[in-house]
Amino acid sequence: MSLKSLLRAGVRRAVAVEQPTLPQRTARGALTLAALGYGAAVRLRSAGYGLGLLRVHRLPCGVVCVGNLTVGGTGKTPTVITLARRLTEGGRTGSGVAVVSDGRDLFRDWRRAGDEAVLLVKSLPGVPIVIGGDRVAAGRLAVQRFGPDTLLLDDGFQHRQLHRDLDLVMLDATDPFGGGRLLPRGRLREPVAALQRAHAVILSRTDQASELAGLRRRLEQVIPGAPQVLTRHRPSSLTDLTGSWERPPESLRGRRVLAMSGIGNPLAFHRTLADLGAVLAAALAFPDHHPYGPADLARVDAAAREAGAELIVTTAKDAIRTPAGVSSRPVLVLRVDLEITEGADLLERLLMQWAGGACG
Repeated sequence: MSLKSLLRAGVRRAVAVEQPTLPQRTARGALTLAALGYGAAVRLRSAGYGLGLLRVHRLPCGVVCVGNLTVGGTGKTPTVITLARRLTEGGRTGSGVAVVSDGRDLFRDWRRAGDEAVLLVKSLPGVPIVIGGDRVAAGRLAVQRFGPDTLLLDDGFQHRQLHRDLDLVMLDATDPFGGGRLLPRGRLREPVAALQRAHAVILSRTDQASELAGLRRRLEQVIPGAPQVLTRHRPSSLTDLTGSWERPPESLRGRRVLAMSGIGNPLAFHRTLADLGAVLAAALAFPDHHPYGPADLARVDAAAREAGAELIVTTAKDAIRTPAGVSSRPVLVLRVDLEITEGADLLERLLMQWAGGACG
């Protein structure tokens, strides 16, 4: 495990443990002080945009942003895929939609482009994908090369230098506010009040939430009248790492599996497996975006053997970072689609209203 991963693991333990040791209490205090400084910087930056002191750049096309308040694990990528498909099916032809993600250039090598960008490429054939840390420069490149009607901005709620016509914020209904504390003490990128910039809130994993009604009431207090779109992650297929064969997700019922993941919310993945009827014999959760190597797969193999697991199951995002042919046990990929369970008509109207105003 890398030094960075060890530090992240140490921070998680220091924050989560109920009876911290003296070093862990010291670490918590340091993280709290750092969060206070981070919060001051965030509020100062927000005030700069609010007062017009920081410049906002407009592009000659519409911009829809799918973002969040916390780091990792809300389900933005399936949402971006769903929205891109809706927009392309809605009559926008040619290079109609560009999805802007992190990175500088587009490569199919996930180490250079990022696992999320490669997953978008695989899931959205024919849709141009432009990646770049500078969202304004990436947007201008997309406009220059593809002439889109719409830019769909993935993970851009905090990138306020690029004007957006529609701001959609994702919240994981099982952990919407990342412990309620700002980075690095918690997982909030901005205070909850930043939701007031959003045009709508998309709640993911609502089928796994224990306090959904309370969350919806709180959101109504924070951002009164804003549409709330409810979604869940619906298992859609089960394949091998190469995608050469496919089985229904229900074929996991009664099978002893080891869950392998390096994502922002591994517990939600484990819950999905359990809901399918799989017997979760063991689980190994690596850091988000973890690059799997032979040593990792050997560790997974050993854990599966010890737990008596027949299969190793991972996520579509993890599959991009997992070398094929390394594990002695079958490694299966559970793919999920976003299913809108409430508010589909509201979201559709927002998209159409925005498109008419921005692109008409």
